[in-house]
Amino acid sequence: MKSSFLTFCVIVLFVSCKNDKNNNAYPVTDPNNTKAKTLEGTWELVSFYNYVDNKVTDSFNTTEGYRQVKMYTPTKVMWSKEVPSDSTEWFGYGSYSIEDNHLKEILDYGSEMMSKIIQERKEFVYELDLQNNKFSQIEIDEDGNRIYSENYIRIE
Repeated sequence: MKSSFLTFCVIVLFVSCKNDKNNNAYPVTDPNNTKAKTLEGTWELVSFYNYVDNKVTDSFNTTEGYRQVKMYTPTKVMWSKEVPSDSTEWFGYGSYSIEDNHLKEILDYGSEMMSKIIQERKEFVYELDLQNNKFSQIEIDEDGNRIYSENYIRIE
């Protein structure tokens, strides 16, 4: 049942965004590569960083069996997380934008647990460090200091 629902959500995500213009592709040219960077695609979480005084103080990889995947179209985002030791379902769907190296995700709905969070906070803003095949979304505190990051690699 879970895989059928996820498949359905992925199909809806791509069909609903088919005609959207590419407003969030984040076209930045890498000086060492003529290929433009883009957030569009499928990404998997591989590690985390903790920061103190805006410097990485600790890093760790995801644990065995833990998976978190994010998918970006030109204007929509969808993510899901699987934690084998936890029966709670985690997923979210919404829109996103990129401006001045900041990623803003505004979630429309999510799993039961995520829906509770969305009721209190729909908008999530991160500092964005985007490279050709990896990116980090960095949580910033109210003073603009880095707290932690989720680090992803492109899988498609």
